[in-house]
Amino acid sequence: MFILLPLCILAQGQDHSEYDLFLNQVEINSTTGLPYNWIPIPLNLTKAEKVVDIKAENWRNDIYNPYRDAVVKFPFQVYFEDSLYKAPILKDMVITSRFGWRRGRAHKGIDIDLITGDEVVSVLDGIVRFSGYNTGHGRTVVVRHFNGLETTYAHLSRYAVKANDTVRKGQLLGKGGVSGNARGSHLHMVVRYKGIAINPEYIFDFGPETRIRSQELWVTRKWTSAYNHSSRQRSKLELLTSEEEALASLEKEKKIYVVKRGDTLTRIANRNGISIRSILVANNIRYNSMLKIGQKLVIEP
Repeated sequence: MFILLPLCILAQGQDHSEYDLFLNQVEINSTTGLPYNWIPIPLNLTKAEKVVDIKAENWRNDIYNPYRDAVVKFPFQVYFEDSLYKAPILKDMVITSRFGWRRGRAHKGIDIDLITGDEVVSVLDGIVRFSGYNTGHGRTVVVRHFNGLETTYAHLSRYAVKANDTVRKGQLLGKGGVSGNARGSHLHMVVRYKGIAINPEYIFDFGPETRIRSQELWVTRKWTSAYNHSSRQRSKLELLTSEEEALASLEKEKKIYVVKRGDTLTRIANRNGISIRSILVANNIRYNSMLKIGQKLVIEP
């Protein structure tokens, strides 16, 4: 079985002129007259691809996140057939900002330095679910993988794929840039499961070996809440590779509470079923300390 990926069909909302411009700059194969990326290739399905129809649920090409009403039970499992992924850029990865709390808001991805025009590739096999412009992210490609994960590649300058394209690990998705609300050229990469952002460093080792942390990983809220992490430093990794480990972790997992208007220590303690003293000890504050809107407090059971 062979797949021939057409050149003329464009994703909804995509900038046609820039897509055509990109194709004009791709190296052409002298035999077929087609860009190398569109030469027919054999489709050798993996075990996961043969069993899982990743387009069966919440498959929409017109919106960035089709899972807004989905309910996900924690902890959940993510399984990989591979032990390695492909680095999203074709040079050493320099992380400039991590998954975590940044400038008073949640940063739900990881920023990797690049120069406008650098190639951006898919980290795993999958199918392009979204290829178009997104407010904030700019020119964006989202690939859904055969284990249910989706990876987002944002702030691109040009597209190389369209929605519903099948892509292989390491296949070109587009060129890096500074579109959207980017401050300087970089790749903003997001890892999601059914719409829930996961700390990418819990899944992928961004070192030179490009290892997937474990073929089986269990994800708790600790790794999906940016409040639990700092964008300036890598969080201490405690991999959960079984359901038993994940359930045990939930018992002792800390919760982060963000102070809202009108909150008091008494109200926060009652709302979370803990004592005021436990809040004071966990956060090294005094009873008469003034709470600020947006302040983060550790809540320990």
